[in-house]
Parts: sequence; C-alpha cells; structure tokens
Amino acid sequence: MNMHTVVVGSSGTSPEEVVAVARDGARVELDEEAREALRTARRFIDDLAAKPDPVYGVSTGFGALAVRHIGPDLRAQLQRNIVRSHAAGMGPRVEREVVRALMFLRLKTLASGRTGVRPEVAQAMADLLNAGITPLVHEYGSLGCSGDLAPLSHCALTLMGEGEAEGPDGVLRPAAELLAEHGLTPVELREKEGLALLNGTDGMLGMLLMACADLARLFSSADVAAALSLEALLGTDRVLAPELHAVRPHPGQAASAANMLKVLEGSGLTGHHQDDAPRVQDAYSVRCAPQVAGAGRDTLAHARAVAERELASSVDNPVVLPDGRVESNGNFHGAPVAYVLDFLAVAVADLASIAERRTDRLLDKNRSHGLPPFLAHDAGVDSGLMIAQYTQAALVSELKRLAVPASVDSIPSSAMQEDHVSMGWSAARKLRTAVDGLARVIGVEVYAAARAVELRSGTAGLVPGEAARAVIAGLREAGAGGPGGDRYLAPDLAAAEGFVRSGALLDAIRPVTGPLA
Repeated sequence: MNMHTVVVGSSGTSPEEVVAVARDGARVELDEEAREALRTARRFIDDLAAKPDPVYGVSTGFGALAVRHIGPDLRAQLQRNIVRSHAAGMGPRVEREVVRALMFLRLKTLASGRTGVRPEVAQAMADLLNAGITPLVHEYGSLGCSGDLAPLSHCALTLMGEGEAEGPDGVLRPAAELLAEHGLTPVELREKEGLALLNGTDGMLGMLLMACADLARLFSSADVAAALSLEALLGTDRVLAPELHAVRPHPGQAASAANMLKVLEGSGLTGHHQDDAPRVQDAYSVRCAPQVAGAGRDTLAHARAVAERELASSVDNPVVLPDGRVESNGNFHGAPVAYVLDFLAVAVADLASIAERRTDRLLDKNRSHGLPPFLAHDAGVDSGLMIAQYTQAALVSELKRLAVPASVDSIPSSAMQEDHVSMGWSAARKLRTAVDGLARVIGVEVYAAARAVELRSGTAGLVPGEAARAVIAGLREAGAGGPGGDRYLAPDLAAAEGFVRSGALLDAIRPVTGPLA
C-alpha cells in the first residue's frame, strides 16, 4: 500500500486524490473539520429520531415501502436490513480500483456532514480503505438512480462484517475474518446510516474520474500516432499551422494540431506530395486528425467539468441541510454523469475509427505512396501487419457498439416509485471497456506507423524527425520488434499496447517535444 495520505475534509476532494486512493492505495484520513460536521449533522438526526413524526430514512421504510412508520425498537434492524436486501448484485467481480473509488467517494460525502451518519461510521470506511480490504462487488445491480445501490450495499455489508471481501493479498474471504485480522470492529448501524451508505452516484463517478485520467493520456498518444502516420505517408504538416486552426477556434482542435506539429518538427519525411504522384491534399483520416481528436478533447473537457461538479456534491436522500432540516430530494439521479459517460464513449469510438483508417492506409500499397504491401518484408511470403489491422478493425467495431448510449434507457423499479432511472452505472462499465479498446487501437497504429517510418528511413534523403526516432527506440525497449520477416505478432502488439497505455510513449518523446497538451 502507498503511504501517501489523502486528507478528507468537509470541503471535498480532488480528482487526483480519488485516483490516488483508487489506484495507488493512498491512505485516507478524516480531518477535525469533517468530524465536527459529522457530529453536528448527527445531532439533527438524533433529534428527529426522538420525535413521533415520520422522517424518510430515519423512521420509515424505503422506496415504495416508505408509507410505513418504523418504531424505535425496529430501526437498527431496518438499517441492517436495507444493506442486506440491497446487496443483491450478480455477475463478475468489479475491479478493485472501482470499488476503492466508490468507497472513497462515499466517504467524501459522509464527511461533508450532509448525510447524518456518526463519525465512527465514516472512520470505519476510512479504516477499511487503509487496511486494503476491498468488498466483493458484482457487475450487475445498479440502475444509476437512488444511487449505485447494489454496489454500495455490498460495501456497507463489509462494514457490518458480513459477506465476502478481498484482502490485501487479493484473496476473497469472509468479511468478518478480514475485519478481525486487521483489528476492525463491525459497525452497528443506527437511524439513517444504512440508507446513507447506499444512496450515491459514487460508482459511476469513480469510473468517470478514472476514465478522464486515462483519456487525457490517450488523446495525447493519439496525436503522436497520427503525426507518425502522417510522417510515414509523406504527408504535409502545413495543415497543422496555428493560423488555420485559429479560424475555427475549438480549443481541443488547436491543442491536437500543436501536439502533432511538435512531433513532426525537423522531419525530412513531410511535405513530399509531388514526389511519387501529384497530391494536392492528404486523405481525411490524415488531414482531419486534429479536428476529430480535438472534438474528443473538448468532450473530455466537458466531462471533467461535470465530474468536478459531481465531486463537489453531497448526494444523499434525504439530505441534512445546514439549518438542520432533513429534506427529501432527487439529487441521487445519475443523469448528469450518465450523459457524459455516454458522450465519451462516442468520442472514443470515433477516435479509434480514424486511427484504424490511417493504419489501413499505411498497409495498402495503392494508398501508402511507396511502402511495401502490408509493410511486409517479402510480400507474398510474408503477410506483414495484415492481421494486425484485422484485430484493430474488430476492436473499432466493438467500440462502435459500446458507443450506443445507455442513458437513453430506463426500466421502472420499486413498484413504479422509482419510475425513471439513469443507467449511469451501465454507461460507466461500457466506457471502461471502450477505454481499454482505444489503448489497443492506438497501440496498433503506433506500431504500424513506427515500422513504416523505419522502412522510409532507408530511402535516400528521407530522414524521420527526432520525435519519431524516440518513439521507435521506446517501442523497441518495450519489447515490440522492428521490420523483418513474419514472426509471432501478438507479443509485439501487446508490447505496443502497454507502451501506449502506461504513458511510456509520452515519456519517450517528452525530452524531444516537451510536454504535450
């Protein structure tokens, strides 16, 4: 576990801190401001619990069962029961980083003092994270409304010492055993606390924040791949001039064009339109690369703005207001997050699509301006990268299916009380798959473009730029081989994928280009 500590206060947290806890195992600590906010809000709940008037989540049932008033003698059982009954997920285990993200985000909301839980409940959540205990959460169970109910319920179940969880060693064991092993005491829930642990958009938000972090790296990597393909195809960099992008002032477009210019600086391969056959303009997949990637960048900027607003929120129902009122609301509806999750999946699919078109152009001798068929060593005897493009095409086709929005669907639940839901969890799950696919697609383009640049560099007078040479050297160091006769290709493609996914591609060219946008 990483010993870096993230301090959770009543004023919230940052996207970077969420990622640090989720992925890097950063420790969490509640500050005194958060503890005081928790104590203050709890006093309001205790006062309401002592009154005869029914208050949702404190002294009533839940959802369509909210019409029943629950007496004091059954309220602890009520809170236990909502956790047990709602921990109804099915399917594969959700990734550890997703579970840690949703736990940390729920802790962030608890610490805001808007949920009414006792400080010891929040501390128990922090202790669970710090012990490296990760509740077993299943793929299916959230409709993205009333919060990510089933996923969060499985986490609350672990706090109660029930169900199964994964220890720091990754082995699933009974939660009670893991808590005891780490000196943690199961939580005895009181009024409202079970509901407060379940009622948030934390799962979909956590996945959105991690996708934003990954896509920031992948959009920059896509610009590098596009520049390498342009270089390998003897294209022109004149279309990347800042003044051309200033006349259509989308910020993402300008950033992508600037990145490509940095990568192409000093290249002896660009601008050879007239050498083999007259070309007035490059194909759209080359010439319009900044426009497509830039639109994706602007989509990412919008998604980040939504994520940061959601991160500054305290999502619960009912919510404890600063003046002590406890009010029902609809802030748990996941529509704002669901929409941008789906929007990003569209941008990912289109970015992958244009990357695949450039790869196919590199492999087609009729369109590659002098490169050997399929970049093969001895075409006919060797197939070169023919099937690498098939793999890339299969990935792009899958990404197009994943771009179909989840948020336009809704299935009523809870006896029509919850009659419109966001499906935000589903949108987040498919976006994670899409981000993985995009890393693979860009990896294939980088691999093909690097091979094509190497083949060009053997031609008299055609010297690739320093950035291209740095990418090629980095690829080789990562384990992806260069041109030559056919060989077992899957390990090379896996190495290229890892080179892109890990950020090693950007690290390799940073000494040449400086930081890319």
